[in-house]
Amino acid sequence: MAYETILFEVADGVARLTLNRPDRLNSFTLQMHLDVADAISRVARDESARVLLLTGAGRGFCAGQDLSDSNVIPTDGLDLGAALERSYNPLIRSILSLQVPVVCAVNGVAAGAGANIAFACDIVLAAKRAKFIQSFSNIGLVPDSGGTWILPRLVGHARALGLALTGEALTAERAESWGLIWRVVDDASLIAEAEKLVGRLAHGPTRGYAAIKLAMRRGWQSELSAQLDLERDLQRDLGRSADYREGVTAFSEKRPPKFTGR
Repeated sequence: MAYETILFEVADGVARLTLNRPDRLNSFTLQMHLDVADAISRVARDESARVLLLTGAGRGFCAGQDLSDSNVIPTDGLDLGAALERSYNPLIRSILSLQVPVVCAVNGVAAGAGANIAFACDIVLAAKRAKFIQSFSNIGLVPDSGGTWILPRLVGHARALGLALTGEALTAERAESWGLIWRVVDDASLIAEAEKLVGRLAHGPTRGYAAIKLAMRRGWQSELSAQLDLERDLQRDLGRSADYREGVTAFSEKRPPKFTGR
C-alpha cells in the first residue's frame, strides 16, 4: 500500500516505517498521522511482522508538529487538546501497546513530539549527529506525546524538568549517558546497526518479547507484590510455549535456537 507521507514495508519479519517528509524534517501533519496510524495497525494485525523499525528520511528524524498545518494555527477557537486526543495520544498508545519490539533509529534532530515518540519506543539507536529537544516551552506549551510521563521515569525529575523548561538540545552522547537511549553509533553506521538489531529480534521469541515489554511497562506503576504475581503468571504461560521448548532443546544440543514466535 502506498502512503503520502511515509514509506512502509514488511519483509523477512521486519516492518520498516520511515517518516518521509524530509523537506520539513519529517514534521507531523494530519495526513502523516493517518498514514502512521494505518501502518502501525497493520503491524499489529500482521503475524509475519515480528519487529518494527521506525526512522526518518533525510537529515532529521522528526521535528514534531508541522506548525504550518492548518489544525494548529493559532485562532480564537483553537483546541490543541482535541488535536492531541485525535492524533498524538493514540499514536503513543499504539507504540506502547504493540506486541512486537519497536526499534527507533534516530538519524538526526528529534524535537518536540518527535523526541517523545522516539522515547516511547522500546530500543533507541541514535546517530552521533542526532539531537533531542523538548522544544515545547519555546512556543509556550507543555511537553506532550507522553513527555511528562516518560522523561521523569527515564532520567529523573531534575533532568526532565530542566529539559522541558529550557528547551536545550541534548546530544546523542549525553542522551545515552543519561539512560534515555540504548546506544549511539556513527552516523554512517546507523541504519546498518539498526538492521542488524531488528534482524536478530525478528528471529527471536516474539511472545517472550511481548511479555518482557508488558512486565517492564507495568513495573513502572506496580508495587513489588503485584509485579511478582505478574512475573509468575507470565512465566507460567511462556513455560508452555513452543519457543521455550525450542530454547531449552537448543541449549541442550549446543546449537542456535530456531524460534517461531509461538
